[in-house]
Amino acid sequence: MNKEQMIQSMTATMTKFTGYMGKRLPDDVTAKLRELREQEDTYLAKVVYDSMFENQALADQLDRPCCQDTGVIQYFVKAGAEFPLLSEVQGILRTAVLEATKIAPLRHNAVEIFKEKNTGTNTGERVPIINWEIVPNSKSIEIEVYMAGGGCSLPGQGKTLMPGEGYEGVVKYVFDVMTSYGVNACPPILVGIGIAGSIEVAAILSKKALFRPIGSRHHDPQGAQMELLLEKGLNDIGLGPQGLSGKNSVTGVHIESAARHPSTISVAISTGCWAHRRGTIRIDEDMSYEILSHKGVSL
Repeated sequence: MNKEQMIQSMTATMTKFTGYMGKRLPDDVTAKLRELREQEDTYLAKVVYDSMFENQALADQLDRPCCQDTGVIQYFVKAGAEFPLLSEVQGILRTAVLEATKIAPLRHNAVEIFKEKNTGTNTGERVPIINWEIVPNSKSIEIEVYMAGGGCSLPGQGKTLMPGEGYEGVVKYVFDVMTSYGVNACPPILVGIGIAGSIEVAAILSKKALFRPIGSRHHDPQGAQMELLLEKGLNDIGLGPQGLSGKNSVTGVHIESAARHPSTISVAISTGCWAHRRGTIRIDEDMSYEILSHKGVSL
């Protein structure tokens, strides 16, 4: 396979996968929704969960997105330093969004700042958003695809706290945001929290937290304990499915962290709605691929 054929192959794969992400939830999300449904003891909560599963079945049957808001497309890329198409990845992903918008189809969600004009292509200034991480001594590439819808983006906020506020200040901020805006994100919500020394680092970590498998825990025991305590506390609020009340508010709480300056502690929040549309694909140097988030799926 020559270079041009490789570009065409990867473009076709990413076009199909990007469109697919709007139609099928990852395995861990589906499993968690079923678990939460079983914990409910009211007719209303169970009916709402059942409508979610019916939605998924119809999306599969009709081959259409499971939510009309297919979001702004974001890619988080772990690129092997020796991946043969490293220089072409950005162009490939942009083309993939253009094509997936037409084929899937995806709703037009890219509005240019200041011009206030929808491009009609889901591409625009710095969109699709691509976050890069280079992996040494690797010839493959792993790509996380995320559809950032309007509802699940509304609670996205961040703040740099005075150092004396400590982790208690982090917890207070999380509850302030979730009790004020969480219902807008179509619960049950996956809550991603970034803790760092500056706001831009915390923000990107909060989004990366959404890509961890639901139920995975922070590498530090105290971080893992904080995740569990926040999850219990947020569930006790009782937002329930679609905010109509119930035993649970969240599908999980994930924290990602970075060392901080002694004088600052920053916290940021990103959320994923019940239809948490994210997926992971690994492409090897020969352009063969494996979908890691949806077992047994081929495009």
